[in-house]
Amino acid sequence: MREPVELRRQRILSVVESRGAVKVSVLAAELDVSVVTIRRDVEELAQAGRLRRGHGVARPVGEAQPPATVPASRGEEPAGEGGAVALVVPERHSYLYETLHGARSVLEESGIRIALHIAPLAAGAERPLVERALADGACGLLIAPRWRNARSEELDYGWLADVGVPTVLMERRPRPGSALHALDSVCSDHWYGTRLAVEHLVSLGHRRIVLAARDDSPTARSIRAAFAEIAAARAEVEDWSVVLSSPTAVPGPGPDSAASGAVAPPGPGADGRSGLDLAALLRERGATAAVLHGDVDALMLVQRLAESGIEVPRDCSVVAYDDVVAALGSTPLTAVAPPKTAIGRAAAELLLHRLSGAVDASGPVRRTELLPTLKVRGSAQERIPSAR
Repeated sequence: MREPVELRRQRILSVVESRGAVKVSVLAAELDVSVVTIRRDVEELAQAGRLRRGHGVARPVGEAQPPATVPASRGEEPAGEGGAVALVVPERHSYLYETLHGARSVLEESGIRIALHIAPLAAGAERPLVERALADGACGLLIAPRWRNARSEELDYGWLADVGVPTVLMERRPRPGSALHALDSVCSDHWYGTRLAVEHLVSLGHRRIVLAARDDSPTARSIRAAFAEIAAARAEVEDWSVVLSSPTAVPGPGPDSAASGAVAPPGPGADGRSGLDLAALLRERGATAAVLHGDVDALMLVQRLAESGIEVPRDCSVVAYDDVVAALGSTPLTAVAPPKTAIGRAAAELLLHRLSGAVDASGPVRRTELLPTLKVRGSAQERIPSAR
């Protein structure tokens, strides 16, 4: 017979009052119920003033409070990060800011304090931020390194593998066999997202497609590699090409920008130009459609097409990749939308799972992939064959 809720909560109070602070995971094991159920009970009991809820623990009401963290005044140093989760994202990266907000919502709902660190554009900027957070007592780490090129990514593998607290990578997937291969991660399946874009254009009758993409992040490199593989494998695609979406979309600066890991796809259409006259390229290759990454570059390229007399979608169908601001253009762009906010939520939930003690620290590593969706807005239309 299922135990009444009030009886179970009374048992929780008895354990806490007799022992002092008790981990939620320990209570769950002893009472033979799920951690989620105990966490809900502890929350209700805390709201009723019958116990106090701490980080993954339940405490007696009379137990001395741990020192509170006082918000720093303007110009003062923070009071410290003891017990906080350090959240590290790159500067000026609107895509990952959505991921940040997803993680924030989960952590705040769980009563976990967040210590946000914004990594500047300089190569290797994340490491000193993480080291400072750990020195201040951070209990866990959520991080999305910039990794503008393959070399900077490899240089981060060693120290990230040894941070010593539960860590989850957000929207990053380390290379197989690397020191971070066995680190928890949550990211979008960008191969699937790229396939959504190509399949949509092919279904509309487009046979010559250009990918204009960035090449300065793991996401960008995944999209470039996926497009080359998918386009080359589709018999319907007669011609394809990969170019940079912006002269500034290159892998540098970094410790070794030459070792960028940039994709130079074999077969038809490989193109290494660093600038881009998309209108000229479309005419040169007879292309009728383009996939553009990321959103800001996509909107600017669509503007330049209009200046060159090429209207979207009348003359060229476009699918953007990122869907941060794609819908805001004068021509709202059909876009692949990675689940940015959901990535942050899933990463935070995984970190909380580790911090709660619900699983052993040496338990199975979790590598979660979430699927993007396609938001159809009208910047791509059925191709009308030219009269012969």
